[in-house]
Amino acid sequence: MTIGEAAARRDVLVVGGGVIGLACAQALSAAGRSVLLLERDRIGAATSRGNCGTLTPSHALPLAAPGMVAKALGWMLKPDAPFLVRPRFDPALWAWLLRFAARCDERTFRAAIAPKAALLSASQALLDALVRSRGLDCGHRRDGLLYVWRDVAAFEAGRRSHAVLRDHGIAVDEWDGARTEREEPALREGVAGALFFPDDGHLRPDRYTAELARIAAQDGAVIEEGADIVELVRDGDAWKATARDGRSWRARELLLASGPWAARMGGTLGLRLPIIPGKGYSITYERPTLAPRRPLVLKDHSVCVTAWDDGYRLGSTMEFAGYDERLTRARLDALERGAAAVLREPTGPMKREEWFGWRPMTWDDLPILGGVPGQPGLWLAVGHGMMGMGMSAVTGRLLADLVTGRAPVIDPTPYAITRFG
Repeated sequence: MTIGEAAARRDVLVVGGGVIGLACAQALSAAGRSVLLLERDRIGAATSRGNCGTLTPSHALPLAAPGMVAKALGWMLKPDAPFLVRPRFDPALWAWLLRFAARCDERTFRAAIAPKAALLSASQALLDALVRSRGLDCGHRRDGLLYVWRDVAAFEAGRRSHAVLRDHGIAVDEWDGARTEREEPALREGVAGALFFPDDGHLRPDRYTAELARIAAQDGAVIEEGADIVELVRDGDAWKATARDGRSWRARELLLASGPWAARMGGTLGLRLPIIPGKGYSITYERPTLAPRRPLVLKDHSVCVTAWDDGYRLGSTMEFAGYDERLTRARLDALERGAAAVLREPTGPMKREEWFGWRPMTWDDLPILGGVPGQPGLWLAVGHGMMGMGMSAVTGRLLADLVTGRAPVIDPTPYAITRFG
């Protein structure tokens, strides 16, 4: 080993500079580990940037719900459908969809709520504490979130299906249409009802990732942008990461946090991670004059709405189209059309950005967290789907606990890679 290589060697290499990688790097650094984070582009610039920034224990219900298969089949020829599978030859996609479909029964659905709720609720508390203790300037607020329906039958179905969240410690308040319109003047008349989740919150995703990078650096982490990693290997007593431009880095341990690219990166390690990209869209505007008081999910149209002091965003949709890089007009238009049907002022005075990003989706809707059997020093923090922001704080803390040998903040068993056999 050269003198330069020895000097550069650290305890942990973190591969991936989105919100999960940053949260892990910060927590590990705060726990006393020397950390080098490697990001292929710029920190927080991909999947973590354009989402609606909601922090949602309310979203603990799994995506694989009873009736979802029939809905998905009915939507396959609708380019603006909220859940769209674009038919094509893709064995990995169809294998994933078959496993997903097998979970769309009532028994499996109910059993899957607890581990997802545990992550979201624990992360909410940890994020609150981190914002307070480190003074994060990220627009963080805990003023709840509102699911809104205009269709009476759909509201009644939603009210029944979400009641189970109370069994997992998640508060759910039911509002009739009159109260909903009174509490949220941004809504048009004609609301059937709403569910209010008082413990939900939101933040500005770009500012949150920037703040995580700031405090990670304060804690001693080194962040290297523009490190496009193409090979990960065990090299003697260390792990080695090599970039496309030939640079390489070594550390005693390796933590993979590469979001929607996790399956590709895991392949270089001999892992078959059941993760596929689920494409989401958003549109960001200047803040409208009559902006919602709190984040909304317009359930009839599957549109999420978040207003910040200096901005406003419409987002959501799920599209399984591989790593397709097109910004599809029909899906963006569906966001604006859905907002216009429910909100008095659906868009802001000026459009700032139209965006898409890939979410790392597992077929059981849970992330893969922890070590890899038979590969000492290899750790995974991948597969968070649509919940990366909301699960970031607990993911960072749990991985730091496992790497350092501390008692884990939550039981890691439901999230282990061994659950896939």
